[in-house]
Amino acid sequence: MGALVVIGVACAWLLLLQLAGASHVVYKDVETEADAANVPPSIVDPLLRTGFHFQPPKNWINDPNAPMYYEGWYHFFYQYNPKGAVWGNIVWAHSVSRDLINWEAIETAIEPSIPADQYGCWSGSATTLPDGTPVIMYTGINRPDVNYQVQNVAYPRNRSDPMLREWVKPEHNPIIVPESDINATQFRDPTTAWLASDGQWRLLIGSAAGGGARGAAFVYRSRDFRQWRRVPRPLHSAATGMWECPDFYPAAPGRTVGLDASSAPGRPQVKYVLKNSLDLRRYDYYTVGTYDEKAERYVPDDPAGDEHHLRYDYGNFYASKTFYDPAKKRRVLWGWANESDTRADDVAKGWAGIQAIPRTVWLDFGGKQVIQWPIEEVEALRHQPVTLRDTVIKRGEHVEVTGIQTAQADVEVSFEVSSLLAGAEPLDPALAHDAERLCGARGADVEGGVGPFGLWVLASANLEERTAVFFRVFKAAGSDKPVVLMCTDPTKSSLNPDLYLPTFAGFVDTDLSDGKISLRSLIDRSVVESFGAGGKTCILSRVYPSLAVDKNAHLYVFNNGKADVKVTLLTAWQMKKPLMNGA
Repeated sequence: MGALVVIGVACAWLLLLQLAGASHVVYKDVETEADAANVPPSIVDPLLRTGFHFQPPKNWINDPNAPMYYEGWYHFFYQYNPKGAVWGNIVWAHSVSRDLINWEAIETAIEPSIPADQYGCWSGSATTLPDGTPVIMYTGINRPDVNYQVQNVAYPRNRSDPMLREWVKPEHNPIIVPESDINATQFRDPTTAWLASDGQWRLLIGSAAGGGARGAAFVYRSRDFRQWRRVPRPLHSAATGMWECPDFYPAAPGRTVGLDASSAPGRPQVKYVLKNSLDLRRYDYYTVGTYDEKAERYVPDDPAGDEHHLRYDYGNFYASKTFYDPAKKRRVLWGWANESDTRADDVAKGWAGIQAIPRTVWLDFGGKQVIQWPIEEVEALRHQPVTLRDTVIKRGEHVEVTGIQTAQADVEVSFEVSSLLAGAEPLDPALAHDAERLCGARGADVEGGVGPFGLWVLASANLEERTAVFFRVFKAAGSDKPVVLMCTDPTKSSLNPDLYLPTFAGFVDTDLSDGKISLRSLIDRSVVESFGAGGKTCILSRVYPSLAVDKNAHLYVFNNGKADVKVTLLTAWQMKKPLMNGA
């Protein structure tokens, strides 16, 4: 079906973020079932609960833990509070899937039960041993008065059970304890281990050095997966504050095929990605570089990489974890998105937190950055496509895309702009390295030369509410290459009060020599997950419309720049709801 075309002219409240990744803000008044019965109605409409993102029926979730593939099943473990919608009482919930989209919840995998984790079971990873046995390594809290962190291991009780329903903790836990020179409250989140060419296992643990000013990834080695020794120097360190949820994996530039970490050491043409979650800033950043196995050192290719902070996602995305999928020979990325409403709203509605759509990740041809794209399985949810072709959007115009319900949709659009540098506005040198400030100063409603142009999603009929996802092109002094900014601007996304509505932005590394750029947005009721230029820049944002809900949500293409923009092709699909049976 074609799309009906309609052409028209175109609170400063700081959220107490429940920033509980692998480090946690502990609320002393953690919600109980009795408390939940006495809360007022939520201002957030129940219809804003996501339809195709991973989310359990109720309660709090945060970090993705130990995703893996085993005997035909994908396993997803995650931090979960079975007693309420705020952080606390954390266990490892466990769901299984055949396709990473339809999920079935099964028994809790790990919960406090031994001295080494009796006060908390925090984040970790999964490793597959040479005989095929999956192993979970995780951080335990073993003291009541301080978050003293040790590392533990768990094995499946029955390897012949493809669901891996039961896990046992051997008596030799904990297997790694912090040495005297490490702050034991900043020592967590073991990575997937890899088997090096010398026959020894390695893994990383996130920590801090230099009195906490520097983030550090410490290397531990083992011959038997039971006794572990620390390498004296960190694999890598930088002046960023504490690193949590580290991830370290090989990738071949320009190849979408993933690599298993244990098969990569010593292979030519292989780069490594080191990702860390910044405890102070609450976002994930990564560098690409080389790994010297003998020296136990990682060196970023860009000497300033730890300052420039390439990010997986420039929005609400944290504590991410990748795994190698042997079934499809790819590397898959999971990431957590917190809520942006108030804690009281979360208690009232009974749930908080989602997981981003799993993404396939690989290095670009130059080996400079990670490319991300929603896993192909999500396309099975598409139906009722509508299209818009060869439509010119002039200055100040917007075009509505109709024919489907767009509160739950997948939209792909290709834009073409004729006059780039000639019409682009100058880039303020003071903002040349600060995309978020640039987006805030030059938002979706501020006219530019080339852009802003893009999508208004989850928009109300009269546009009182709308979330803008857009590009804007600048020209830097002394350069012939345009500077492309991608933004998500939710400042007009809702008439509801007391919402945290930051603009998110990142620069897009594309030359635009042909004047073409693409955008894909996954719209799911209260989340907008966008991928610019084929996955070079990604932004996830949480929004909570009061008018643009369910059937009242609209989708528009807009152009608030002076230069005409052509939509060469837009295709939008309504998205079906997958199975989330207790997930």
